[in-house]
Amino acid sequence: MTDQPENPFDVSETDHLWITMPDGVRLAARLWRPLTQAPVPAILEYIPYRKTDMVRARDERNHPYFAAHGYACIRVDMRGSGDSEGHMPDMYAPAELDDARQVIEWLAAQTWCNGRVGMFGTSWGGTASLQASVDAPAPLKAAIAVCATHDRFEDDIHYMGGCVLSDTFEWGATLPSILASPPSLNVGPEWKSRWKERIDSLTFPLQNWLREDGRGDFWRHGSVIHTAEALSVPILSVGGWSDRYSNSVMSLVDARPDLVWGVVGPWGHHYPDHGSPGPSIGFQKLALEWWDHWLKSDQPDALDWPRLRVWMREFDTPGDRLVQRSGRWTQSGPASKESEIQDWDLSTHKSSDGPAPWMVPADPTVGQTAGDTGYFGRLGGLPLDQTADDARSLVFETAPLADDVIIYGSMTLTLRGETGDKPGQIIARLSDVSPEGVAARISYGVRNLSLDENLDCKPSATRSGKFSADLRLHSTAYRVRKGHSLRLALSSSYWPLIHAKSPALDIQIDHATLRLPVLPDAPADLSRPLPEAQDLPVQKRHSTHAPNPLSRWTQTTGDRVEMGWHQPLLKTTFAQTETAFSYETNMTHSLDASDGVEKQTNVLHRMVFERPDGTAEVSVALTARTTSDRTTVDAELNAKWNNQPFATRQWRI
Repeated sequence: MTDQPENPFDVSETDHLWITMPDGVRLAARLWRPLTQAPVPAILEYIPYRKTDMVRARDERNHPYFAAHGYACIRVDMRGSGDSEGHMPDMYAPAELDDARQVIEWLAAQTWCNGRVGMFGTSWGGTASLQASVDAPAPLKAAIAVCATHDRFEDDIHYMGGCVLSDTFEWGATLPSILASPPSLNVGPEWKSRWKERIDSLTFPLQNWLREDGRGDFWRHGSVIHTAEALSVPILSVGGWSDRYSNSVMSLVDARPDLVWGVVGPWGHHYPDHGSPGPSIGFQKLALEWWDHWLKSDQPDALDWPRLRVWMREFDTPGDRLVQRSGRWTQSGPASKESEIQDWDLSTHKSSDGPAPWMVPADPTVGQTAGDTGYFGRLGGLPLDQTADDARSLVFETAPLADDVIIYGSMTLTLRGETGDKPGQIIARLSDVSPEGVAARISYGVRNLSLDENLDCKPSATRSGKFSADLRLHSTAYRVRKGHSLRLALSSSYWPLIHAKSPALDIQIDHATLRLPVLPDAPADLSRPLPEAQDLPVQKRHSTHAPNPLSRWTQTTGDRVEMGWHQPLLKTTFAQTETAFSYETNMTHSLDASDGVEKQTNVLHRMVFERPDGTAEVSVALTARTTSDRTTVDAELNAKWNNQPFATRQWRI
């Protein structure tokens, strides 16, 4: 790792400036620049999460650090969000992608920029960075994508294997509340009229997400894995095994080993300097070495990094919250080149249902040990001991292993069998079972049996009978110790994580083969350590107050099962701007266990903005009800100013 002097430059900060797009819409930005007369490279982060308040504290961990090391750093609110003008009809709209390219060109043309631009971000910002890297504008020289999706249908928060995720309802309530929040006083005295116009023009993107229930053009748009050959700049892809988007890193490195380098840690949906569970790493120093290599030279030399650096997990006693994962850092080439595929015919392993054919149980309550889909920056939500769910599933289990097995890459389960009139879905979970009988989930996957092999065709009630389906499990790097067993569990429900209409009653499996990518030898330790996490910035300009931690619960009353969690109001205060941002979320799932048909999900997301001129509050309450044949959604947005009603919107789909 190249040694870097700490803060070689003093930094100037511009809290608000405008960047005008060709159609006249102005995007709001916050800029940090090193105090130097020489032009420097620029680094862009481009997201809809309100530079003025919502992620202001997070911005101050990254941008001032890069600026102090010789980069002009800019944080831009996407059109229709924060202080920016315009409207956002949905995620990754064409205007959003066009704006990113325009901002890159604008940066390169500034007198304080040397014409070279980098782009980075986490989640939406990381995905935007990947999208901008497709046939990239000439000034864009490198990108960093953290916890980003490369496949919007398979590896996002909407669907998995063609099945709706309950996360899509949470995000369906959260995104409108973000986009309906008021611009700040930065925009001038017309801020309130702009706020009203923004709410009046607000769309309800969940309607699109539920309507587009096959992969199709809607989800291919913005999914760079379908245009990987057009990626044209070096990309550092960073992910975490506890994150919903963990497949992106290995997949992108496999697709473009000439352009993509990968780092995967044990954490969830976080920048890795705040990675949880740990160990975390020093993202800022890692990124700085990346930027220095690609942005400070017209013709950079080859990068001598390992193609993949990953945390090789091992067995941990499952728990809702873990501080540190067991394992070690390793390095290798692309997983597809390093691993050998072993085909495991599951009929040769002990089955809970005797010899084939096997029936997949239709218990609608399977899934209560699943945890969250992506551990989205919340405290807790990791998968629990799988034993209770496995007891209600079709299970195949090996004898205790005579030697260690290292799983490295993406697994595929091939199934052949028959279904009835309603094909339903199959969920597969691979677990590491300790000698004491505790089952720690290694990976899992989902498959809607109504869809074709590309997940393209929309579900059809007439498709039934014999099927052959490949079910992809999440990629992983995991050492199963000798003396432990591998267990594969199959179920037709995984509630509340998978929001399926109802479990199929008669899925019969005639044959099952698990394609397991196995390393013949243990991967190498890191040739040099990853940087340690830093507590940045050294001088904090915010304070955070959380009166109570996030809570989770499960409650059973007769046939009614209820699960939920509540993030109490979390408040961040910014003394510099005399503002405060607070939010809370409550999510509850209920199920009629007598038949598994009736399900309901309730979400309430509320945000509060305290500022010198008053207090704004925006909330969205959403209810999704599912019966045997349909899902309906009712949602209501309420905006208040100084505790008085300001505007309201309602949607029903």
